[in-house]
Amino acid sequence: MSEPPPLRRNFRFQMLWIGAATSELGSTLTWLALPLLILAVTGSAALAGLVGACRIATNLLISLPAGVWADRWDRRRIMLVSEAVRCLSMAALAVVVFADRVELWHIVAVAVANGTADAFFRPARDTAIRTVVPAEQLSLAYAQEEARGHAASLAGPPLGGLLFGLGRVFPFVVDAITYLISLVAVALARVPRRSEDSTRSRKSGMGADIAEAGRWLWRRSGLRAALALSLIANLVANALLLPVIVLVGDRGGDPAITGVVLAGMGLGGLLGAAVSARIGALLPPGRLILAVVGLFALAVCAIALPLGPYWPVVPLFSAMVATPAANVVLRVLVATLVPEAMMGRMTSLITVASMGLAPLGPLLGGVLAEYVGSTGALLLLGGGLAACCALAAGSPALHALTGAVADGRDSGPGGTDPGPDGTDSGPGGGGSGSAVAGSGSSGAGSGSSDDGSGASGAVELGREAVGER
Repeated sequence: MSEPPPLRRNFRFQMLWIGAATSELGSTLTWLALPLLILAVTGSAALAGLVGACRIATNLLISLPAGVWADRWDRRRIMLVSEAVRCLSMAALAVVVFADRVELWHIVAVAVANGTADAFFRPARDTAIRTVVPAEQLSLAYAQEEARGHAASLAGPPLGGLLFGLGRVFPFVVDAITYLISLVAVALARVPRRSEDSTRSRKSGMGADIAEAGRWLWRRSGLRAALALSLIANLVANALLLPVIVLVGDRGGDPAITGVVLAGMGLGGLLGAAVSARIGALLPPGRLILAVVGLFALAVCAIALPLGPYWPVVPLFSAMVATPAANVVLRVLVATLVPEAMMGRMTSLITVASMGLAPLGPLLGGVLAEYVGSTGALLLLGGGLAACCALAAGSPALHALTGAVADGRDSGPGGTDPGPDGTDSGPGGGGSGSAVAGSGSSGAGSGSSDDGSGASGAVELGREAVGER
């Protein structure tokens, strides 16, 4: 059997990647520009947080039905329509900003529209990547995906601030253009339109389809344990932004120093993406996820050390170097176990399971920073996550999580295969030796979309909460 061509020559994947990279850069522009616009319009930081929460909540509420439809409908059409909706909604916002007629309800409407489109786009794109990338190249593909997100988080906010300073409308015009570029890239990628098993899924009701995915996940106790740990880790990651900003300010830092501190996360993530394969080979998936989340907990506590305004960049950089390896490993794990016909539902289900508390993160971080101070907030967040790691360390299923399918069969959604922890999945389950893409998300305190890439590495620390770009 001939070897597949190198990933760099995989035109379909590279088109999907280029489109997502361009659109994610636009997203990180508005990650900073949108709160600045809300503050300019309303003068209320609380309303800025509320709009971000609306977007995340909309995405999570729609994720499960969107995942079912991604398994039933034409995945290519879903991606094209989603990008068109996001392009038009951002262009409409740019028009009202340019006309100086923008009101809060305009911004909320755009946040809800984008959150809805994200919920459809992510599972469709995850399944599309599975169909265009050979199984043996998944680790390389997901490492490239990780680099995309961290590079965008490094370059986007400073560029967004610069563009907003030149004129409020510019970040939103650029974001609309990036969605248009992504739409063209999806069209050029010409991904397969629908899985061969989609006709089977269409015969059952939506509730039955979601229940089937839920049963599949429930039978895999190791994966459940990893998702439970990532649920808390993502809550902490999304609560960090305000305590870190307050801490840097309390130590005499200005906004420029705060930008340097936050940029350290992007730099660490870029380096981590480059060495993710080496780090991922050090431990089995379950133990690696446990180690990475434990390191993140220690880093959050270390930020509180009284070593000056620049100090937080050191622990944040260190934690982010390890994070991409866990994200890549978890994505490959999901890719090798989930049947293609179930991938849309599973992407959405894993997103909800790992990101369900994310909308509470900014609120939690703000409340703690106000009432116990930035140092106390960081110690409570890091200490709580460390305690959860200690509890998770006692889980035999998490330690046994390897992703190996005992006999290599691809039973499909109706067959029976051992789960990653060695248990039998029973009817309706099934491991698959084929590839699938995961997506991710999570940014500390962001309300805009990363791409993100949900079955995304469910750990996905230090990036945007939800929304695959």
